[in-house]
Amino acid sequence: MRPARPELAPRPGLSRDEMESLQRRVAEAAVFEDDLPFDPTRVSLATPETENETLTDAIVPGGDADSPPPLVAGIDQSFLDDRALSAVVVLRGGEVVERVHAVSDLDLPYIPGLLSFREGGPILDALAELDCDPDLLVFDGSGRIHFRQAGLATHLGVVCDAPSIGVAKSLLCGTPDEDVDGRPEGWRTPIRADDSVDPVGGHPAGPETTIGYAFQSRQYDSRPIVNPLYVSPGHRLSAATTVDLVSRLSGQYKLPEPTRLADAYADEAKAQYED
Repeated sequence: MRPARPELAPRPGLSRDEMESLQRRVAEAAVFEDDLPFDPTRVSLATPETENETLTDAIVPGGDADSPPPLVAGIDQSFLDDRALSAVVVLRGGEVVERVHAVSDLDLPYIPGLLSFREGGPILDALAELDCDPDLLVFDGSGRIHFRQAGLATHLGVVCDAPSIGVAKSLLCGTPDEDVDGRPEGWRTPIRADDSVDPVGGHPAGPETTIGYAFQSRQYDSRPIVNPLYVSPGHRLSAATTVDLVSRLSGQYKLPEPTRLADAYADEAKAQYED
């Protein structure tokens, strides 16, 4: 998978002002509406044996029940001192069809709001190893829930011109409509732009603007309360469709299955470099 907009790719050696300026260019290029090459109701964790019974009834009018489920790539990282190990796991339904990783030097420390400049280049290195072209990218990080509406999932979604989703474990900015504590499984509430979110290009930022959702993916009666995920569109997706897709990709764990498997594969691959 190669960049479609390489001129917008994160690169080393930029000043903070230059990085923030590039993020604004990325946000201006981002599409926060549905522009998908697949029917979103085809996204699921169904295996080939159960696909027909779980998916056929969900096809939207005009959809193609005979088309295969889209390829969904989960992306995560582990770290080896001053290097990043970027892992990509591609699913078609509930089946893993490809796993790749790349080890890349890190050029920056972690800086809130500038994560794509630390991790974006290494992730692009891993995506370049893929034989397939995923239809959807799911990132461990924010998308539109970002100070300049250009988190990791937005930045790399625009660079690859691929539908993309950001799934974060904490809220970087914005304000939820409701209190998020102790909610039942499946619950969701919009995250609205607030004073910490800059309006960029044609993308407004204000209390009327939904930049993502808090989504309670799992909750367990026998365990401490599980906190929600913070889900936002990266590129070529609306906020509402984004949270629906994450719900479809959620299995028995808190994280959606693509990023959960990528996280596990990153740790597995890391072990071979530590021996």
